[in-house]
Amino acid sequence: MDASESKEKTILKLKLNTDPRWVDIASKNIEDILVDHAYCEQKAASTGISLIVKYPEKTRLVDELTALVAEEWAHFERVLLELRKRGFELGPQRRDEYVVQLMTHVRRGDHRDRQLMDMLLVSALIEARSCERFKLLWKHIPDPELSKFYYELMVSEAAHFVSYVDLAKEYRDPKEVDARLQELLKIEGDIITNLPVRDDRMH
Repeated sequence: MDASESKEKTILKLKLNTDPRWVDIASKNIEDILVDHAYCEQKAASTGISLIVKYPEKTRLVDELTALVAEEWAHFERVLLELRKRGFELGPQRRDEYVVQLMTHVRRGDHRDRQLMDMLLVSALIEARSCERFKLLWKHIPDPELSKFYYELMVSEAAHFVSYVDLAKEYRDPKEVDARLQELLKIEGDIITNLPVRDDRMH
């Protein structure tokens, strides 16, 4: 087993797999999927920046998220390139109902480090779901160039999941983090169950 396969087995602990219909309809609507994907990468970079700004005293977080933000922005640029090569424009941003619903489960209030833990774990789950979708596109999309593209992104997103969970364990008790991750995994599965299968969304 190579390193990428090992990472994939480590991170894909999602409670519910993507509906197999998704990759079939997504591959027929690649323009919308690429546009939505571009904004997903942009929002991932923005989230990392927001956490750096909010928690500047946490040196490891600042260092690791600085690198992660750079990588997410590079992915944004790569998705833009795939759009341009196919004669597509970026288009307007779409509401990501999946992320909106997940974010409602970040606990607010006086517990600053607890809120950080929740933000990191929600970010980890978004990366894990993205990785799972990238895997489906890699294996099933008929365009060989995009298949290779999504394989490369799948490997990268797997590393991001691990980074977010490790950061959460840096600032909260690992047992608390593991317990909260299990709660959020169930919530994430429920959200996926109740969302419609869309042909124009990455999530």
